[in-house]
Amino acid sequence: MKIPNRIQPLVDDGLIDDVVRRLKSGKEADVYTVLCGEEIRCAKVYKEATQRSFKQAVQYQEGRKVRNSRSARAMQKGSRFGRKQQEETWQTAEVDALFRLANAGVRVPQPYICLDGVLLMELITDSEGLVAPRLSDVTFTPEEAREGHDIMIRNIVRMLCAGIVHGDLSEFNVLLDAQGPVIIDLPQAVDASANNHAESMFERDVNNMTDFYGQFAPELLKTRYAKEIWALYEEGKLTPESVLTGDFAEDTHTADVDSLLDEITAAEDEYYDRQRALKERD
Repeated sequence: MKIPNRIQPLVDDGLIDDVVRRLKSGKEADVYTVLCGEEIRCAKVYKEATQRSFKQAVQYQEGRKVRNSRSARAMQKGSRFGRKQQEETWQTAEVDALFRLANAGVRVPQPYICLDGVLLMELITDSEGLVAPRLSDVTFTPEEAREGHDIMIRNIVRMLCAGIVHGDLSEFNVLLDAQGPVIIDLPQAVDASANNHAESMFERDVNNMTDFYGQFAPELLKTRYAKEIWALYEEGKLTPESVLTGDFAEDTHTADVDSLLDEITAAEDEYYDRQRALKERD
């Protein structure tokens, strides 16, 4: 096929030999299968900000660190240079997350290089060497669903232990190869400790996985892994080996505001009584 303009520089540099076909067109990128020597890899071409249909991007960018202080100031001001830097930060976020997650033992595609808005990475294939199907295209027995759900929960825990929340996880961005689920599409990944929306995004990610596998194993729908995992994370007790039960009892205790106000008032009265006593003594 004709080589897309955005991929041509990688061809010119010898990083890609040929473009085989377009694999998919998504809300933030177009994905192509490409030939690199004797290997078939995947080239993800990020769309410009004006072309992306991904909503609420500001929520996902919150807490992302920019090493260059000049770039950070420009991004805050929204200048032309700042918008360019913000776009580069968005495009490099995925490759950064992929390297971090791969090092943490999370099953993600192997990234190779991100150049001029094009991410070159491993192509995930099935046992026959064909492009691996999305989780949404596969049906499971109850036993397979329970096993797959457990694997996904373990991967999500490893992600959180690495400080990352996917932010848009569902059955549509998980591939299934011969070894099991592989998590993809991470440009919107957020910093778990620096983003105010991280907890709600994390809960949505986990619940999306539970709802999907729960179609095949309904007992999973009764689990509350999101709350249990996040509570352990906030307490600093979460590890990749944490024993999880799927149960979580929320604290239903309500604060006695009236008693608290009474204590504050009594403390104030005591303070002013001491002040008056000191003045009278003087």
